[in-house]
Amino acid sequence: MTKILVAEDERDIRDLIAFTLRFAGFEVELAMNGQEAVEKAMQVKPDLILMDVRMPKQTGYEACRVLKTREALVAVPVVFLSAKGQESEISKGMSVGGTDYILKPFAPDDLIKQVRRILAEHGNLA
Repeated sequence: MTKILVAEDERDIRDLIAFTLRFAGFEVELAMNGQEAVEKAMQVKPDLILMDVRMPKQTGYEACRVLKTREALVAVPVVFLSAKGQESEISKGMSVGGTDYILKPFAPDDLIKQVRRILAEHGNLA
């Protein structure tokens, strides 16, 4: 089963994403901040990481930068979730190793489609 790590500090959003992805048949691991996301990613070796940009302890950008230095995780796609869709934000995400950028709010069906597309593009769709 394809494993997705969701790093989101807002519980309601985190729970909604987890429910949506589990309903679509994915295994989901959760993290509440960027630091926890790095630790969990090292433990669970996910196929995809969905990461909020603005989180406590470590931003999504900082966490992605760290993840991309870990040999076991360098190839794992990191997709940023953010309500901030300015070109400068998207560019920053891509410059630290992000694969894609999904704008909030999003419809659950759209999230599933985008996740499946990204996983398929990276050969990680089980």
